[in-house]
Amino acid sequence: MKTSYNMISIIVFCLFLLTTHAAYASPNHGYAVDLLKGEGNVTGVKLAYQYHPEGAQNFVGDARFYLESSINLWHYRHDQQSQSNLVLAVSPVVQFPAFSLYNTPFYVEAGIGFSLLDERYFADKNLSTHYQFEDRIGLVADFGETNVALRIIHYSNAGFKSPNPGINFLTLSVAQRF
Repeated sequence: MKTSYNMISIIVFCLFLLTTHAAYASPNHGYAVDLLKGEGNVTGVKLAYQYHPEGAQNFVGDARFYLESSINLWHYRHDQQSQSNLVLAVSPVVQFPAFSLYNTPFYVEAGIGFSLLDERYFADKNLSTHYQFEDRIGLVADFGETNVALRIIHYSNAGFKSPNPGINFLTLSVAQRF
């Protein structure tokens, strides 16, 4: 990737922001760290800021809502080839109560957002556009201020330009409110 030094600087800065508590922080704010496993030899990490607006909670039954902005770093390695991709994303997310297990509530989560990819050609795929949709569905275990989620995330341009192979990830996420 052309901007690896800048990308590392941005990630370090985001980690600094995520690990410090703002003076006026409320439980409406949170962060998440996701480990990504993509198709083939694609792996990655996602660092996210989450905002849980008070007025948007329980807007449909017991559904919860939050907005997430994130920075993703994808890495592809095949034989001697190595490639990285920096991705910025913003996504509204809704969570619906599913069930409870050992007094731990579980939620089904879904969201569709927008993302901006640094590289259109990644992991031997022509993704066609820098702009992609970020679709997600997942299962979230709620432990109070901490959530653990298993998600499937799909990036594609929704057919606006061909080819549109998309790219899929299985993610393991830990989120903390502050």
